[in-house]
Amino acid sequence: MKSIKMVDLNGQYDAIKGELDIAMDSVLKTTSFINGPAVKEFQNNLQEYLNVKHVIPCANGTDALQLALMSLNLNPGDEIITSDFTFASTAEVVLLMGLKLKLVDINEETFNIDPLSIERAITSKTKAIIPVHLFGQTAEMEKIVEIAKLNNLKIIEDNAQALGATYTFNNGSIKKAGTIGDIGTTSFFPSKNLGAYGDGGAIYTDDDILAQKMRKFANHGMDKRYYHDLVGLNSRLDSIQAAILDVKLKYLDNYNERRRNSALRYSNNLKGINNVITPNIPFDPQSHVFHQYTLRILGSKRDLLAEYLTKNSIPFGIYYPVPLHNQKAYYSPEVDNKFFPVTNRAVNEVVSLPMHTELSNDQIDYISEKIIKFLN
Repeated sequence: MKSIKMVDLNGQYDAIKGELDIAMDSVLKTTSFINGPAVKEFQNNLQEYLNVKHVIPCANGTDALQLALMSLNLNPGDEIITSDFTFASTAEVVLLMGLKLKLVDINEETFNIDPLSIERAITSKTKAIIPVHLFGQTAEMEKIVEIAKLNNLKIIEDNAQALGATYTFNNGSIKKAGTIGDIGTTSFFPSKNLGAYGDGGAIYTDDDILAQKMRKFANHGMDKRYYHDLVGLNSRLDSIQAAILDVKLKYLDNYNERRRNSALRYSNNLKGINNVITPNIPFDPQSHVFHQYTLRILGSKRDLLAEYLTKNSIPFGIYYPVPLHNQKAYYSPEVDNKFFPVTNRAVNEVVSLPMHTELSNDQIDYISEKIIKFLN
């Protein structure tokens, strides 16, 4: 059995090396490294994949979130509601924009933002909701859309971990994660389900006006060169990264299906084991693309299990050990710890196991056997 990796980018590269080398070489030959043909090609193909009118490539996922907020004509002090249990970039862009961050609790089964907590947090100053499709699973978007419409709020989906996941509404209609709200954002960080070989991100929307503004903001506020209509950013996806992503986009559904199969094997292996809660998928199976395979370990045994995994050369991740409301950068005296009972439990229980497209059944079975041995 090969050594186990948390993410195996080498194995994935080896499988499509020929295509990637040709794609990168074509960019080098054109010497069009910024906003070249490769960027336009990837943009068009991602638009088709997502079935949206507009994709705006940008420099990274954090910029994507900031550009989305910049397009909404917000004012200092306007409130943005998002999950307390997520990576910091979701929250930091809110504060960098001079907006007020409203953190809320999560759903115990999915780790995603809790719609009831959203409803309780809304005030007259609330302008937008940022649901995070955490670990690759779509949030409860039908309910979130209802809440947003009722309160005249915008929705920016943080889709950095769930590109390719779908959401099925009660009427049977299906939409890709990130295309349900007003704006979707994603990251192409190398370890993502669709990862570049460097930084990259994208924004997507069906709204023509928002798309035009975000394109300008991403390009120094320009439509026409040297004519600055807005104060913008320099946030561009370079051509080599776009060429890489365009090759890998063709394999994304296959990659996601392999992740689902690995997750199913993990869950079957660990079914019924004391003090283990495997991932729950309350919607259809396609609503989760398993960017992470995350367990809850009960009985105050998570940290002991982490030590045991380390001793057995099994990598793991603890996402996230400190909730945002307890981070120095985001602490607010008006936010009481009691408002986050589910998050406060999750940070002490979650552990993510190796999950990537090259994971073998032998590796999954070995990891599962070690976990079972420890907990039994």
